[in-house]
Amino acid sequence: MNEEKSLICAGCGARIQTEDPSSSGYVPSSALKRNVIICQRCFRLKHYNEVQDIDLDNTDFTDKLHELGKRNALIVKVVDLFDFEGSWISGFHRYIGENDVILLANKVDLLPKSTNKNKLKNWIYRTAKEHGLYVKDILFMSAEKNIGVVEAAQAMDAYRNGKDVYVTGCTNVGKSTFINKLIQEFDGDEEQLITTSHFPGTTLDTIDLPLDDGSRLYDTPGIMNNKQMAHYVTKQDLKQLLPVKEIKPRIFQLNSQQTLFVAGFLRVDFLRGDPNSFVAYFANNLHIHRTKQEKAEQLYSNHAGEMLSPPSKETLERMPAFVKHSFKIKKEKTDIVISGFGWISVIEPGAEVEVYAPEGVGVSLREAVI
Repeated sequence: MNEEKSLICAGCGARIQTEDPSSSGYVPSSALKRNVIICQRCFRLKHYNEVQDIDLDNTDFTDKLHELGKRNALIVKVVDLFDFEGSWISGFHRYIGENDVILLANKVDLLPKSTNKNKLKNWIYRTAKEHGLYVKDILFMSAEKNIGVVEAAQAMDAYRNGKDVYVTGCTNVGKSTFINKLIQEFDGDEEQLITTSHFPGTTLDTIDLPLDDGSRLYDTPGIMNNKQMAHYVTKQDLKQLLPVKEIKPRIFQLNSQQTLFVAGFLRVDFLRGDPNSFVAYFANNLHIHRTKQEKAEQLYSNHAGEMLSPPSKETLERMPAFVKHSFKIKKEKTDIVISGFGWISVIEPGAEVEVYAPEGVGVSLREAVI
């Protein structure tokens, strides 16, 4: 390994330094003797699942995206199927210049097996086009479960025509997990694996890996989307609200003036309309509590952090106050999406709904994707 490479953390891409243990890239001087160097933060993440908080400036990461338009490369954008809206980089088409783009739709294993993949792919094409992005291809995969990874690699090789490849995306979409699966599949050098976790901002700078023909594959730092629920909870609560296996839809037949609480993170009031079906898509372990709307405020006040948990008491202290979002459901099978948390499908049109979520968390409508 050359001297330049020895100054970059193989796990997160941060520049290695031995002066400040509280800053990114720190290693004790003795660690500089290793063939593959990872910083203290990555070491503790890999071996102890401990996270050292680092001040992250999203501007630094978006500046790196601006460089993509100056490169002659294939751009691979990874999106999270469980949090499509929250994992979309705003204005992405303006960053990439004339380069070709393929989309890797990750975490397909989390969606119900009954999901119509053709319908979903067509929806992604339309949504990307609405955002100004014209993609060459869309491939489904689960980097974590190693589903579709080889097929994604083959597509990347076919579309790049000998050019470099830049893998991009928001935080926590699975970019580094995907690249690690490629390393294991085609290289086998476990020492080269990139640090991964379910905490935002694990990759701190660009990491590059050689390809067989002399080109390179680059893992870029994830762009943070502050509308995601992950930015407002403790690390312990984050583990509970992110699904790890196939989501089981939960159906609630509601009359007007009824309320659903999803754990203690979300309140959905069905104000007016004919009896309707509300289908909840959240991590299976999260309890969903039904009550009368007139009792909802008192219930939350008495039981948030206890019966309505997570959040923990610690998260409640740091979580912003709930903000109300009002919707009139005009079309059948409409999703109410809570960024980085899940969604509720309202089956029949005509429902008037109020949604309460922590201030800053994205709440939006879309046509039902399942």
